[in-house]
Amino acid sequence: MAGYAEKIRVLIVDDIAETRENIRKLLQFEPDIDVVAMARTGKEALQLARETRPNVILMDINMPDMDGIQATRLISRDVPSAQIVMVSVQQDTDYLRQAMLAGARDFLSKPPSADELINAIRRLGEMSRTVEEKEKRIIVPETPAGGGKRGGAVDGKIVVVFSPKGGAGCTTIAANLAVALQSDEVKVVVVDANIQFGDVHVLLSLKSKYSLVSIVSQAEEIDEAFLQNVLTAHPSGVKVLLGPPTPEDAELVLAPQLRKLLEELRHQFNYVIVDTASVLREQELSVLDVADRILLIATPDIPTLANVKKFFDLSEKLEYPKDKIMLVLNRMDRRWRISPQSIEERFKHPVKAQIAFDDRVVIESINSGVPFVSANKNAPPAQGIFELVQKLKEEFAPKEAPADKKTPARPRSLFDRR
Repeated sequence: MAGYAEKIRVLIVDDIAETRENIRKLLQFEPDIDVVAMARTGKEALQLARETRPNVILMDINMPDMDGIQATRLISRDVPSAQIVMVSVQQDTDYLRQAMLAGARDFLSKPPSADELINAIRRLGEMSRTVEEKEKRIIVPETPAGGGKRGGAVDGKIVVVFSPKGGAGCTTIAANLAVALQSDEVKVVVVDANIQFGDVHVLLSLKSKYSLVSIVSQAEEIDEAFLQNVLTAHPSGVKVLLGPPTPEDAELVLAPQLRKLLEELRHQFNYVIVDTASVLREQELSVLDVADRILLIATPDIPTLANVKKFFDLSEKLEYPKDKIMLVLNRMDRRWRISPQSIEERFKHPVKAQIAFDDRVVIESINSGVPFVSANKNAPPAQGIFELVQKLKEEFAPKEAPADKKTPARPRSLFDRR
């Protein structure tokens, strides 16, 4: 801290002016801490965080218009280097759990002592700088080889396969979808972003010494040539980036790196298919944020549909456009009492595709390591995947504006929330 050239930038968020001012006065004599802004509400905090890029945010929970937990969730997505400390009179363990799930790094009782507040700021300030340095080292090349956009890059689409309930068949769908999309004219890559227990390598019968961890260890080399070395080729022509080899390696994969990786891949492939875990940590949310489409996988059972409802509710809070989410029903059977129509009515959202129930075909495919869209094209599950391929192509087809009407405004990005 010689000369304090690198002061820790702090944003104070509290709806009570006296509290904000007391914290500011407490910190003003610390030579390595700089209070860059103060906010009264969650929405104001979100805007100021985007503008000032603080290292540490001191966040109250109970505030008007947007509470601290929701503000924490959005800031963690938009400004991943910002480390958030919840400062609240609330001592309920449920508040603590919600805060940590939203992305908070620490939780202090209000009013905090000077020592615990300053120590937390300094500790998290170092964490913030570490994230900032990692972000700087990840190079996205300005001109990949080729022609067209960004020196010839493809204007690819990121399609994330996600279910809020484990065992819904995301990996099976992701692997078969990628193979079904691949052709001489269409380049496809699969990213196994289930960073603890990914199975894409099993379903595609692949082995490689490279994985997402390879990118972490050589972050400064992320460019087209580097990616070509770490991607594994499947016989179908699909390229694959495998997940970490062991569960403990998951902590080496940071959300900003994952997001920048996907952005780089979209400039080299027509489709980036991302398999995910059924959890919502920083990594999963960063993947969902950057997606052009989320394939929300549901099976016709009450527990899964209850979780799907929770995800739709969350997607509204995250300000995802409705057309970003494509609802896909897996393991469908006419004998089931829950129909696609009833699901559409329940969620007020169209079902884009249905994949039929046929465990024999699916299990045989998994055990052999051969996607059923290749080995058994006429099987009902394969036909469902082909239906999904067609729906995706329709989703991304250029839309012509009505002759006498203005072109509707493009839905604003999650990263441009107001």
